Amino acid sequence: MQLPGELLDVDTTTVAAIEIVIPVHNEEHDLEPSVRRLHTYLTTTFPLSFRITIADNASSDGTWAIACALEAELANVHATYLSKKGRGRALHTVWLASAAEVVCYMDVDLSTDLSALLPLVAPLLSGHSDVAIGTRLARSSRVVRGPKREVISRCYNALLRTTLATQFSDAQCGFKAMRADRARELLPMVQDNGWFFDTELLVLAERSGMRIHEVPVDWVDDPDSRVDIAHTAIADLRGIARLARDLARGRIPLRAQRVEVAGGPLGAQLFRFCSVGIASTIAYVALFLIARTATSAPWANAIALLITAIGNTAVNRSFTFGVRGRTARLQHQLQGLAVFGTGLALSTGALAVVHAAAPQTGRSVEVATLVLANLAATILRFLLFRSWVFCRPSATHTPRTASTTVKELS
Repeated sequence: MQLPGELLDVDTTTVAAIEIVIPVHNEEHDLEPSVRRLHTYLTTTFPLSFRITIADNASSDGTWAIACALEAELANVHATYLSKKGRGRALHTVWLASAAEVVCYMDVDLSTDLSALLPLVAPLLSGHSDVAIGTRLARSSRVVRGPKREVISRCYNALLRTTLATQFSDAQCGFKAMRADRARELLPMVQDNGWFFDTELLVLAERSGMRIHEVPVDWVDDPDSRVDIAHTAIADLRGIARLARDLARGRIPLRAQRVEVAGGPLGAQLFRFCSVGIASTIAYVALFLIARTATSAPWANAIALLITAIGNTAVNRSFTFGVRGRTARLQHQLQGLAVFGTGLALSTGALAVVHAAAPQTGRSVEVATLVLANLAATILRFLLFRSWVFCRPSATHTPRTASTTVKELS
């Protein structure tokens, strides 16, 4: 039993294949029936050695006493106490101290059907994957929950795909596992100690090139859940902003970048590219009008386009296509200038046609012509950025199903 205030101890005499962590805070009503149910399932059905760790993070009710009683009664059940609150803090602490091959966790309400546990951990033990997550958003998942939580969940994961270019489907399902050696690589870089811990860990794993395996789950919402949705949503938005900023500035020493077209799915790239494009267009028009007071329209166009092109390439490099660090930065800018040349040719040619047709063209017509020409140039720029400037060779990988890896263990 791990007493309050003590350092975590690790019993290395009996190393389990998996360690299942149940983080709890003031869960005196759900803890005992859930742990007994999980323990019964593992001892009667599960084919692998296990250890259950109840991680009490600063409970103020009877949770800790119940955890101690369960440890004393049930084999392979361990209790540890942390003096500070935070699900992420509890998982971070226990996972780093674990001697198991695979570390995992599940919510104390056991909303996820336990039959998904073996498909979750099997690809990790076989070496097929590095991280495994339960997903409630797969077509084959069977989920029972209210429309409010369903909408919030889907919007949150869509936001992650848009802002952080994620490719996993469900960030917040309380049913995840990870190879212990991979956890030791990533956990020191994870800053969040609360509910955003899951998301941050998955984003860093994906950006490091780790293989994430998804398992469709049967999941029933806990009607007695005490999660403060509004508070959690605000904290998650802050976490997304902080993580995006740190990744863009290269503050996180990731092991490797993903080997493919950087930045994730096409839809997410387009959204971010258009956002950057809107800001660039506003800056371009302002610069053109300023330069036009001192020079001709073609020269004002070239000056404004050159300045915004340099900034546009830099922002798209990190924000849209997810390329970090100094490697190939100069090369990307030079390629970006080549792409700029195509845009300059389009817009200058459009101006020439307008002036040839109507020599007395006013400023408003010039601006309208350039905006339309640059819209076409923007489409071309995106295609060239994606297929040439920020393109990376794709990694070859043959996916295997969970059933295949389960058979390998049997």
